[in-house]
Amino acid sequence: MRAFAACLLLLATASASPQTPAALARLVIEDRGAGHEAWAENLLAGPIEVVLRVDGGPAPAARPALPARATVPARGRVLVARVAAADARLRLEAVPGHPAAQVRDIEYAWPLATASLRIEQAWGGRFSHADDENRHAVDFATPVGTPVLAAREGVVMQLEGGFAEGGLDRPEDMARANFIRILHDDGTMAVYAHLAADGTEVRPGERVRRGQRIGRSGNTGYSGGPHLHFVVQANRGMRLVSLPFRMFGPGGILRFTEAAAGD
Repeated sequence: MRAFAACLLLLATASASPQTPAALARLVIEDRGAGHEAWAENLLAGPIEVVLRVDGGPAPAARPALPARATVPARGRVLVARVAAADARLRLEAVPGHPAAQVRDIEYAWPLATASLRIEQAWGGRFSHADDENRHAVDFATPVGTPVLAAREGVVMQLEGGFAEGGLDRPEDMARANFIRILHDDGTMAVYAHLAADGTEVRPGERVRRGQRIGRSGNTGYSGGPHLHFVVQANRGMRLVSLPFRMFGPGGILRFTEAAAGD
């Protein structure tokens, strides 16, 4: 048995270096003599969903037929398909989270070590909260270096802390936000984004408790000023969607509506 080809799927939600987005999964093709096996290796500390596609040209004979989907457990490895053609150009796409997540109604804790709050942009904000992944995100204005707290217990699934700058240059800045993704017990995930350079204080695979300090706020990535971008997401079949959430803030229950979203 030998691995004769491998490729990485690079996604713009994380980074392997100050300039390159990091991979969620690795595609490994193994020669079995009579055919070839396409394996997906999960590089995250939480489940992912993958789809194997042909990157141009006719689809080779495969079992199951391409495109083929699979769910891969944390740091796990799953056979996605058996492919007849050794020279087929294959592409592996990946999305964080299990597609069968069952959302529980949870009240989230205030994610900043502050006694006051200022919301720059809420649900449906026209500036950057119009897509499915961020429609129910909230941007809390806060100075760089403010301690960021876990709003709910979970496992650190993915993080990035290597970027140093932010700005409003698309598409470069879109992929350069420091962040922490925490997987909850019901399969949903909270993302704490635009953290400071080296502003992560937890490790992938670490279980954190509600209220635990996990990092420091910043202004990295696509950002017009220091703030914490907070969003709860779920995988809904190879696509991330943001979820409405309840939160208890410094002055009591916070009520977010799309009608109240900022610009």
